[in-house]
Amino acid sequence: MKRTVLTGAKVVRPTGVVDGGRVTVEDGRIAAGRREEPDHAEVVDLTGHWVLPGFVDIHVHGGGGASFSAGTADQAMRVIATHRAHGTTTMVASTVTGDLGDLAGQAGVLSELAEQGELAGIHFEGPFISPQRCGAHEPALLRDPDPAEVRKLIDAARGTARMVTLAPELPGGIDSVRLLRDAGVIAAVGHTDAPYETVVDAVEAGATVATHLFNAMPQLGHRAPGPVAALLEDERVTVELVNDGTHLHPSVLGLAFRRAGADRVAFITDAMGAAGMGDGLYPLGPMEVEVRDGVARLTEGGAIAGSTLTLDRAFRRAVTVDGLRVTEAVAALCSTPARLLGLGDRVGSIEEGKDADLVVLDEAFEVTGVLRKGEWLVRP
Repeated sequence: MKRTVLTGAKVVRPTGVVDGGRVTVEDGRIAAGRREEPDHAEVVDLTGHWVLPGFVDIHVHGGGGASFSAGTADQAMRVIATHRAHGTTTMVASTVTGDLGDLAGQAGVLSELAEQGELAGIHFEGPFISPQRCGAHEPALLRDPDPAEVRKLIDAARGTARMVTLAPELPGGIDSVRLLRDAGVIAAVGHTDAPYETVVDAVEAGATVATHLFNAMPQLGHRAPGPVAALLEDERVTVELVNDGTHLHPSVLGLAFRRAGADRVAFITDAMGAAGMGDGLYPLGPMEVEVRDGVARLTEGGAIAGSTLTLDRAFRRAVTVDGLRVTEAVAALCSTPARLLGLGDRVGSIEEGKDADLVVLDEAFEVTGVLRKGEWLVRP
């Protein structure tokens, strides 16, 4: 029986921060502590550090120079390893708009990794999105969300489809939201030009996520409030926010966070292949992206093309720039996305019986250790 005991750190638990806390890991799970540990236990003194739950990313395309859209297990595992080293122990693989046959092929590869426990599922971002708000998606490959075609993609994922982003104003949009709801797949509103009323209808039909709120949608208007108001005001909707300092101004992020609250905000990376890498040229599906000073933009047109973010940076920015409490940032990075995915009984918080997915940070909130299912990926 393998037993590891982390001592001395500030431990972020659902009830708050425990200073000089103790976390016991036994056979890959968080276990009850003992007054005296057996001789075979590994005791790790983390005085001066933080221990948080492993981060949960529901929207990530790539990292480490690789992409989930490449359709190979090798590239997918490189993405996974890159983000795990930055504390993301649970992630959903996001695809990019492509031919339906290509997307089905990618889903076949990614579903195998999900079945093996490497991924928490698949998120299809496109092709059922608005050509007016397509961002870094190839316009020629976009299509209306015909429920029959949406069904084909879900089936290609063999039970591992977690989320589909679509524009509800397109023909078939609301019907596809209902189909996704009935199939147990999250319907996300994004890359949309929909008016307020249509988004309200989509939420009533079962949409529960706002894909990178504010980005790739009309901005909030005082006479035509658009998607932002509809998605922020409904308590049933979880809003994704990309906290990299490029996608959102801090005041806008703060406004959204105050309105939705930590229980309805999921910080995401929306990362492409350059995450964890340097500046240069990278593929994003069929598109080419140039990264300059850490900002990813299409080489043609200059639209923002995802991010180079990792969730440890999103956390650090949240508490050092945005002024969020550590517990609020942990909720947005861990418990809220875990609950959204239906995994709240396994991951997302430090509680007895859950997977021992943990992140160790130093006083500057830099990652010094990562545990996944009780195994050190990065040793402090």
